[in-house]
Amino acid sequence: MPSSLPHSILEQRLRRAVGEVLPSANLDTVQVRPCPDPKHGDYQCTALIGLAKQARLNPRAFAQEVLAAYQRLQQSGGDASIEVGMVPEIAGPGFLNFRIDVRTSLLPAALAGADRLFCEPARPPRTVVVDFSSPNVAKPMHVGHIRSTTLGDCLQRAFRSLGHRVITDNHIGDWGTQFGKLLVGWRHGLDRAALEQDPIAELERLYRTENAAGEADPSRLEMARQELVKLQSGDPENLAVWKEMIRLSQVQFDAIYGRLGVTFDHTLGESFYNPQLPEVVADLMARGIARESEGAVAVFSDGSLPPKEDPFLVNRDGEWVPDPALIRKSDGGFNYMTTDLATLDHRIRTWAPDEIIYVVDDRQAPHFRKLFLTFARWKPEAAARTRLRHIGFGKILGDDGRPFRTRSGDTIRLAELLDEAVERSQRLVDEKRPELPDATRRQIAETVGVGAVKYQDLLPNRQSDYVFSWDKMLALTGNTSPYLQYQCTRAGKVVREGGPVDRTRLASAVPTEEAEIVLLKYLLNYGLTLESVVAECRPNYLCNYLYELAGHYSRFYEACPVLRAGEPVRTLRLALCDLTARVLQDGLRILGIGAPEVM
Repeated sequence: MPSSLPHSILEQRLRRAVGEVLPSANLDTVQVRPCPDPKHGDYQCTALIGLAKQARLNPRAFAQEVLAAYQRLQQSGGDASIEVGMVPEIAGPGFLNFRIDVRTSLLPAALAGADRLFCEPARPPRTVVVDFSSPNVAKPMHVGHIRSTTLGDCLQRAFRSLGHRVITDNHIGDWGTQFGKLLVGWRHGLDRAALEQDPIAELERLYRTENAAGEADPSRLEMARQELVKLQSGDPENLAVWKEMIRLSQVQFDAIYGRLGVTFDHTLGESFYNPQLPEVVADLMARGIARESEGAVAVFSDGSLPPKEDPFLVNRDGEWVPDPALIRKSDGGFNYMTTDLATLDHRIRTWAPDEIIYVVDDRQAPHFRKLFLTFARWKPEAAARTRLRHIGFGKILGDDGRPFRTRSGDTIRLAELLDEAVERSQRLVDEKRPELPDATRRQIAETVGVGAVKYQDLLPNRQSDYVFSWDKMLALTGNTSPYLQYQCTRAGKVVREGGPVDRTRLASAVPTEEAEIVLLKYLLNYGLTLESVVAECRPNYLCNYLYELAGHYSRFYEACPVLRAGEPVRTLRLALCDLTARVLQDGLRILGIGAPEVM
């Protein structure tokens, strides 16, 4: 069944035309996307310039040949779904611009067949592993976890929405030297009452106490080392305490993820890979990729990259010196690089993904460059089949431009941040909707408050730092989650009052008002926006699309009466309200944000 979406129809016909003119062209690069400036058209193709240059052709002359072939194909009637008024115009050095003629039946047909919300399923679908959140056992989740968690969850939802197979894995920190100190603290300083009241706070207190004690007394540090060795050797008592710490931490994780609406397919922590680490190091050494150095084992540069691009080199005093990736410490212990190599190997062998995405802050970029290059040297065939991507992000800042913290300088707990957002939202809901039942107001406050935190995090370019602002994020105007939720609620209310949309009447409905046309054309681009989000892993594209859509709907709502209009205009406008509500709701869902029915 041919697509009813304009860009897909145009793209299919344009690829056939390009193939006739230049059979050697890579037709996958021929894409039709929304025109950046509506003055020049509704859609645009920029690929012809690059194809012409590759073939050493004049771009504009090539575009003219493609245009002629396009018109011949259209006149031949090979595809009846191509409507008049969609013939491209050549612009600049060889752009093709398309303008949709709303007098055709194309838009109503697209409107009537919008069950997929203007989204084309991925062809072919890919298997994608998304690694995100990754909190540490025995430590509170803090404000720094919000970016990885919300970005990763949004991306996995976007991939799934386009039909990709997605596997989410929460790689928690549940192994390492800190557990030696925690075990000593558990035995010699545990406050059982405090543990029952706030387990994570007590575990955090134990770690801080033992860390300070170890710095002051080497014998205390040696005691922690011995407890760690016993744990790593499988001592039943230490293993039991360690498992209890994991259980208590998981209760905290589940509570916060429940509020955020985040779930994972797998939670394979560092401990899962611990048995594999000796074999990883041995294999890297046997292949000549790693070697001993000062009692440790490390991966050094292989000289395949220019020094400025080589993460295994660092410039010191004008000289390039080794900066190797350590995979076994001089005391025999392993580290993040070793575990991450084992994790990569397991994921590729177990799930055969086309792509693995790591949603981790930008400060870890050097680590991931070394990881990906080391893995490519270790398992070249697997690395060639799987795209590895580090999706980095910036920091959350306070009003002073420094990392966002409490007034005392402590890191803000994520649970406390969410609590305050909901409390502030509750005050707004109580003020504006006092007539609603208490339970309804509480539910709205939770949805709006948590959604506002998420949206403020997703809205900026992910690689930019942003300033956390309570006032901006809870505002009912501007590019905020509450504004989008309100517009979604308003559109849904019109649909509930207007009743079901009679699609049989849409065949004779042609949009004539400017606000109708603009809104409908913008709705048609929802699927393209999701494709851009997935291609570049940038949820801010979706945030900005939804904000623009809400603005177009607001102008339509003011200019075009819906329920009082005669037929078939009433049905057309009611359908526009219905589609706007559904797209806003679906877009918010992909962002991980709820859409309350009442606000």
